[in-house]
Amino acid sequence: MSDVLLKVSDLTAGYHKLAIIQHIDLDVIQGNILALIGPNGSGKSTLLKSIFGETNIFNGKIYFKDLEITSLNSSEIVKLGISYVPQIQNVFTNLSIQDNLELGGYTINDKQTLYERMEEIFQLFPILKEKRRKKAKTLSGGERQLLAIGRGLMTKPTLLMLDEPTASVAPAIVTQIFRKISEIRDKGVTVILVEQNVKKALQIADYVAVLVAGRKVFMGSTKEVVDHKELGEIFLGKKLY
Repeated sequence: MSDVLLKVSDLTAGYHKLAIIQHIDLDVIQGNILALIGPNGSGKSTLLKSIFGETNIFNGKIYFKDLEITSLNSSEIVKLGISYVPQIQNVFTNLSIQDNLELGGYTINDKQTLYERMEEIFQLFPILKEKRRKKAKTLSGGERQLLAIGRGLMTKPTLLMLDEPTASVAPAIVTQIFRKISEIRDKGVTVILVEQNVKKALQIADYVAVLVAGRKVFMGSTKEVVDHKELGEIFLGKKLY
């Protein structure tokens, strides 16, 4: 495998005194899409939040570009080049698309750089440029998700973490979102994708980690997952393809 961008070592984390994920080891490879899949409640979102400094870490270490970030808060982590797009409450509905993107670029001090970055987002998501002055609450569910991803990209992250970006989105938009995630990877951004739409996720992922009951039970290529009879039964009760 190529270079490891982010390394999670023996991580146990959760909320208050309750451990949700336990003894997780994970290597995130630079320039790839890692799909995190597993049943509901398996700890996928908690793992993303732990990397982003939003849980209690009980044991283990997290390294980004060989720098330990285990004890850093989310603001410090963003400045290092990690962006996290949560599943819900990921846009400001009463603000315009342009204002949402400006807020997403809060680490950018130079206004010219901010607007140049915004233009890059509009090139990636033309529908957002067309509606840039409209409030986010007027967007469809799929368009809001595109805006949320755009906000996450405003800081020009090296690593983008997406939590269920196609949840409650119309099927026609789902395909578009996955295509855009592939484009983001092709531009050099590493992606961790938490997704319940396993079939679609496997079509764009370079490799896969499977979480069950807070533990990593499998990690390998998409082909290895597809060929793994037990994993197909866990998620769909049948073969993945």
